[in-house]
Amino acid sequence: MKEKLEAIKNSALSQIKETDSLEKLNDIRVAFLGKKGELTEVLKGMKDVAPEDRPKVGQIVNETREAIESLLAERIAMFEAEKLRRRYKAEKIDVTMPAKKAARGNLHPITQIKNELIDIFGSMGFEIYEGTEIETDHYNFTALNTPQDHPARDMQDTFYLSPEFLLRTQTSAGQIHVMETGKLPIKVISPGKVFRSDDDATHSPMFSQMEGLVVDKGITLCDLKGMLDVFVKKIFSEEVTTRLRPSYFPFTEPSVEVDVSCFQCGGKGCKLCKGTGWIEVLGAGVVNKKVLEGCNIDTEVYSGFAFGIGIERIAMLKYGINNIKLLFESDLRVLDQIDDN
Repeated sequence: MKEKLEAIKNSALSQIKETDSLEKLNDIRVAFLGKKGELTEVLKGMKDVAPEDRPKVGQIVNETREAIESLLAERIAMFEAEKLRRRYKAEKIDVTMPAKKAARGNLHPITQIKNELIDIFGSMGFEIYEGTEIETDHYNFTALNTPQDHPARDMQDTFYLSPEFLLRTQTSAGQIHVMETGKLPIKVISPGKVFRSDDDATHSPMFSQMEGLVVDKGITLCDLKGMLDVFVKKIFSEEVTTRLRPSYFPFTEPSVEVDVSCFQCGGKGCKLCKGTGWIEVLGAGVVNKKVLEGCNIDTEVYSGFAFGIGIERIAMLKYGINNIKLLFESDLRVLDQIDDN
């Protein structure tokens, strides 16, 4: 028995010293110390050992187990230390190397223009009103002097959700909500998304608009012209001027289309202004008396003007974008070129 235990010990220690991986060490442990291991099989044969020799044999068995377990632990610790060393080496960071440049994001062009418009009109004393994208037919059309049989409804292809509710076609609906509060005077802008069934290079079924409204005593078209002159100089350049052309909108009378002198060629004529020296930017006018009266505002005392700005229109002009779809595709090649922050 003694010779057998010595042979087991020598074999185990020899294999442990020669092995080159943690996995093989585990196999050796199972082979010698497992439930069916060689040392375990010897212990099963203790019943055949003479009673007087059992203590001595048991001591040798324990010494053999301790020797095997001790060397196993030593080799396992060595392999784990080596594994950790290799891991540290692989994960080592050279702090003296130049850092990788992280791409810096910037606001979307539409957001940039929207924020710039809010800052400009905010500096003129305008407050902000954010209406709802789902409106009733009454606020979107009827209250803006556009009854059911009015031809102006044909100008806008509307997304109806029901006979009463629709996706707003203009943020002008917000001016009715503001005027119905009865708080005068009014000086407010209403930015937000609007929806129309229109889709080409310069139009989108969903786009952003900013409605402006001023209601006070003695407001005239001259006040609108003066405000627009300040606006275009701040958004385009100090050299830009405006002109008003007669137009038609059911909720303003008189109504005007607002042009700006071409900021690219200085009014001399170029591709941007199509050789005319002028660029159309927005629609505006004096608020129709019927609209004011519908909101219980005394038209003998108060008057007002309103204007509607297409935010994508301003962005396309300012940044030289010729297709509105580029503003909705999130193409980084386009967006990376536009950053006024």
